Amino acid sequence: MRLRNITGSRETIAQSGFVIQQPELLRGQWRREFGGDGPLAAEIGMGKGQFLMEMARRYPQIGFIGIEKYSSVLLRAVQKMEADPLPNVRLVRMEAEEIETVFSEGELDRIYLNFSDPWPKDRHAKRRLPSAAFLARYDRVLKKDGELEFKTDNRELFDFAVEELQTAGWKIRELTYDLHSDPRLSRDNVMTEYEERFSAKGNPICKYIIGR
Repeated sequence: MRLRNITGSRETIAQSGFVIQQPELLRGQWRREFGGDGPLAAEIGMGKGQFLMEMARRYPQIGFIGIEKYSSVLLRAVQKMEADPLPNVRLVRMEAEEIETVFSEGELDRIYLNFSDPWPKDRHAKRRLPSAAFLARYDRVLKKDGELEFKTDNRELFDFAVEELQTAGWKIRELTYDLHSDPRLSRDNVMTEYEERFSAKGNPICKYIIGR
């Protein structure tokens, strides 16, 4: 997917009070950043922030951290926060590979992966966010009874993600190959921008919830 570079996006992000500029300094201290000892959730590859911000509205007791590596995409989330500030949201521009430099062992209660880049070439498999390589990273920053949720319309990526679980030592708690037709799992589902677009085309949405 080609992303259009937006002039000034890096500068705007660098000046935004909604973006944590040195997130590594909060490693182990994120709950204090949110002013309490409530749960912490991170969305990795948050895009423009629709999912993260709606979740934050529904669950004000949870601190939500949105991680996005593309400045031109994160800029849109910053603009949404400027229009409707949410006290329980923080944004971070960083590569997902750096997650252990930002969160300490067991610091997160939940991780969300939504419509991640499929990296379709075999040689790029380790770059896929639900790969065993990334699951090892999540294992260290997620608390022992924490969970990870993954949604995608890409069946090949989803099949790959499910196959990786045994290698990585994770267990399936919930799984569906057609989320919007599942009355129980879809009941409180919050859609991303991509999910709205893909489901409108009739694409089934796959989802799992996993733990260790």
